[in-house]
This record gives sequence, structure tokens and C-alpha cells, in this order.
Amino acid sequence: MDITREKTALLVIDMQNGFTEPGGSMAKIGLPYQELRAAIPGCRKLVDAARKAGVPVIYTRYVFHPGYVDGGILPNHIVPAMKEVGSLAAGTWDAEIIDELAPAEGELVIDKSRPSSFYGTRLEPILNSLGIRSLVICGVTTNICVETTARDAGQRDYYTHVISDATAEFDKDRHEHALTGVGFLFGWVNTVDDVLRAWA
Repeated sequence: MDITREKTALLVIDMQNGFTEPGGSMAKIGLPYQELRAAIPGCRKLVDAARKAGVPVIYTRYVFHPGYVDGGILPNHIVPAMKEVGSLAAGTWDAEIIDELAPAEGELVIDKSRPSSFYGTRLEPILNSLGIRSLVICGVTTNICVETTARDAGQRDYYTHVISDATAEFDKDRHEHALTGVGFLFGWVNTVDDVLRAWA
């Protein structure tokens, strides 16, 4: 399936200080945040290309309300260290999108409290309103929020393209495994150069 400009949006997933920065919450709980920084250059190229081509750019942020009342089992039971360090709390620097990828005026930011960008958010009504049928997905982490979003997009019959060199995971094996799973049944795995050629 070719990547197009028409009826296509770029979805930039969770490129937040908490995930990629040395002072962020993932670093504080001992996860190798440096691995996630590999996604930044590719995401930057895709955002620039989308803006130039007139392709809508939509950002997501993983954000929790005070007290983690919307956090469910992840911060409250599976990884309680997230709660202990105030990970991705609403209104904090940790939850904000990194400076290198700051949204431009008018670009949409979707907050979510689960890995999927579709679960409990306004994303699907927005895509429908814009007439979007294809998604180009970049961001972090490949095996969690990117893959979960891509699976949900594929099940909703969006033409879904996950960009291998504009995504990253804490563990490289899980990065590759996630891409294999998406490409097997839910969409296509492409590169930044594939997208740049399509949007040139």
C-alpha cells in the first residue's frame, strides 16, 4: 500500500519529556530512556515533511490525572514506581512534548491514559471529521503505545504505516518484534525515506 498525502495524517505518539529526557520519569525509575531518543530525528523529519505537504500532524500525550485516578493497573500496580516519581502527571514538565517536536499553532494534541491512542480519546471523531483514512505513525514506544495504536487503527480499517526508524523501544528486540507483528496483519512498516518520497 502506497503512502499518500490525501486523507492522511501523521500521528506522533508520546514524544514527551518523561520518556526521552535525562530528567524524565523513565530515567528516574531506571529505564534506558536513551534508547527512546533514537526516534527523535526521524520524527522531526516527518513533522517537517507533513507540514510542508499539508498533511495534518496530530500528537498524543500519555497523561495521568492527579492521584492517578485514571491510571488503572499500570501505575497503580504493575509499575508503581511511576506513581512514586510522579510520572506523566497532568500539568507537569514530564508530560509535555519535547521541545524538538513542539506542536505548531493549530496542531492537535490528544491526551490519553492508556497505550492506545484510540481508547477513551477524541482521536477517532477527529479523524472522521478530517476525512482521514491513512495514518503514518511515529513515536514511542514501539512495542507498547505505537503497536497498540497501530493494531487499533488496523482493526478500524485505517491504512496504517508504522515508521521503523522514527519509532523506538527500551529494548531493541521488542522494537523488532513489534514491527513484525504490525507488518504481518495490521498495516505496513515503512522508513522515513519512504514517507519523504511520498510527500515530496
